[in-house]
Amino acid sequence: MVTTTAPPSKPVARALPAQKRGMTRKRREALAAYAFLAPDTLGLLIFVALPMVLAFGVAFFKVDGFGNYQYVGLANYKLMAGDDQLLASLKVTAIYVVTFVPIAFVVSFALAMLVRNHFKGIGWVRSAFFLPNVVSLVVVGLIWQFLLVDKRGALSKLLAPLGLGDVSFLGTPSLALGTYVVISVWFLMGYQMLVFLAGLKDVPRELEDAASIDGAGPWQRFRYVIWPLLRPTSFFVVVNSTIGAVTGLQAFDLVFVLTKGGPARATSTVVLYIYEQAFTFNNMGYAAALTTVVVAILVLCTGLMFGVTRGGRFDED
Repeated sequence: MVTTTAPPSKPVARALPAQKRGMTRKRREALAAYAFLAPDTLGLLIFVALPMVLAFGVAFFKVDGFGNYQYVGLANYKLMAGDDQLLASLKVTAIYVVTFVPIAFVVSFALAMLVRNHFKGIGWVRSAFFLPNVVSLVVVGLIWQFLLVDKRGALSKLLAPLGLGDVSFLGTPSLALGTYVVISVWFLMGYQMLVFLAGLKDVPRELEDAASIDGAGPWQRFRYVIWPLLRPTSFFVVVNSTIGAVTGLQAFDLVFVLTKGGPARATSTVVLYIYEQAFTFNNMGYAAALTTVVVAILVLCTGLMFGVTRGGRFDED
């Protein structure tokens, strides 16, 4: 009995070239991804990572801003323990964070739910809410300073019939920080609204319709359908706004233009205090030490948020 070996079928013969073509395509896609990531990666390394490393090194020196370096070891860090103005700035920053973050979260989420569904003029409404975020913070500060100027500002004239025309919103220590929070919320609510809108777009309408058919009311649909699916988005908003409240532009630019930390240091944030140490008192080494401590606190708080909430998932699923 003679046995013959059947020749390989054509699909098997063509398998290797197809695999090679697949590998080549994957390599091209990987190279394209690396090319798109390269500019941002270089920017982070040059403008974020490198300054952080240099600041950590400068923190061990006494630097007067004129090129004179003197190694002092941990003296800059020990100086923080007796710095009453630093403690006051940290207190102001903490109060600002615990008030601004939840208020901005609630307001922006409410706006996102308000403009979620399409209606006539929805584009104009969304643009109006987002418009403040497009304007420079310096311009925002100048506009609000003009509106809130004592006795002559537009807001003072509007409140004059109510007997509040003489109220100094930026000149009264008990009102300045609250005014700063309100302006910050007004500025950032449009950006956070868009983030929530993007998250709401990922909530399947089929789930809401199914819950509605089963008899779920608006609150039940929100609690059991919308909110669980928005947890990652909400987590991003909270972390992003917390970091921005401590080291973002509104933590320096806005308060510098509005009050420069006054009155009576009532709005002196920790970032503004670091700026004063570096460029007003030429104490670069101490400012660098303060910066490293603030960054360490932010990393610790962010890590705790990630650990407790599992990155916004809150569970194993």
